Amino acid sequence: MKTYELIRDDYELIEMAMKVLEKNFDDGVYNHTVGGAIRCKNGNVYLGVNCDGIHGSCAEYIAIGAAITAGERDFDTIVATHDKAHNYLVPPCGNCRQMLINYCPDIKVILNDEEGNPVKVDVKDLLPLSYKRIVVMD
Repeated sequence: MKTYELIRDDYELIEMAMKVLEKNFDDGVYNHTVGGAIRCKNGNVYLGVNCDGIHGSCAEYIAIGAAITAGERDFDTIVATHDKAHNYLVPPCGNCRQMLINYCPDIKVILNDEEGNPVKVDVKDLLPLSYKRIVVMD
């Protein structure tokens, strides 16, 4: 798996995700315990927190939903954070990995590598042989 070093903008993205989490943290109820931030290729950043429930929605889903609602379609980097996680970084769950491949197959994801160092990776490396939507041609 190819990894990329984090740049200043990546650390700022992590900080933004942590700030949205601090603002909305719901200790004890656990409705809002993960903060997410997605940076578009044009530099715009959108934030989200997880919304827990029967089906729930991860912070990554909320952040990308906000970006798409604003008309964004070209994504660069995404991160999910939790204040108790190593380096504050939370890897995307399986549902999020599939959603990212569907909506932004070239996005980079910030997470910890096997040694616990923060890195960026291509989302495609997080879900090899993933499901691809089938386009039916007449």
